[in-house]
Amino acid sequence: MSEVINYYNQFDEWGRLDREPIEFQVNWHYIKKYLPRTGSILDNGAGPGKYSVALAQEGYHMTLTDLTPKFVDMAKSKAKERNVEGQFDGFYLADARALSLFNSEQFDATLMLGPMYHIQQEEDRLKAIAELRRITKRDGLVFVAFMPRVRHILTSLLNPRSWKPNDNMGAIDAFSRSGCFNHSDEGRFTGAYYFEVEDIKPFMENNGFETINLIGSNVAAILNQESWNYWEGKGEEEVRKLIDLLIERAEDPHILGISSHLLYIGRRK
Repeated sequence: MSEVINYYNQFDEWGRLDREPIEFQVNWHYIKKYLPRTGSILDNGAGPGKYSVALAQEGYHMTLTDLTPKFVDMAKSKAKERNVEGQFDGFYLADARALSLFNSEQFDATLMLGPMYHIQQEEDRLKAIAELRRITKRDGLVFVAFMPRVRHILTSLLNPRSWKPNDNMGAIDAFSRSGCFNHSDEGRFTGAYYFEVEDIKPFMENNGFETINLIGSNVAAILNQESWNYWEGKGEEEVRKLIDLLIERAEDPHILGISSHLLYIGRRK
């Protein structure tokens, strides 16, 4: 996990969600669709707190955790800038696999929109999901982000020089079987785990959750810069229609594999 911390210490995650707004807007639509009107929510592995700050602005009582000290400090600053610091019960440095600082069934809903990307060992993934279940109230909602394996296979085939060691078919074939990826270029996205799409629902259901939905957060990842330039050149109204279409189609199971990120929505049994 030290490599993950080092990576995010030099990465602008808040800015990424600004630069790639589709992921945030699609997730936000579905989070708001399913959340109750009020409640106590944990943003677990929150990064710089973009989602939790937005939820605090909607009146929810928030608690935030992340593994990276830089992000915990940034989340505090963002909450203060937006005058919602009082909506937070705390900003904590914590590992998603060990959340002993929280009581069992403490939260009405829990977001975990980052940790599952980086937990490469199955034993540790099970620990993180067990902790997620423990701290969420019975019948409480969970929102868990995953990255699909097939999408990264396609990304590696499209841009092999950018995703070393997946610049040869032997490495891509090995990744296809393991789901584990460690970038060979120092400072690049590393320590990652990608799920097979068809394994996500059974994984969550076998660990104490009832599936409500699984959506593609960022199908727009297939668009290159030239494509974006075209649509943005059409004006704000046309871009808004594009985003609305992607939100509407996010539930289509046929396109989950081409989305760079997925959002699992479930209920704690």
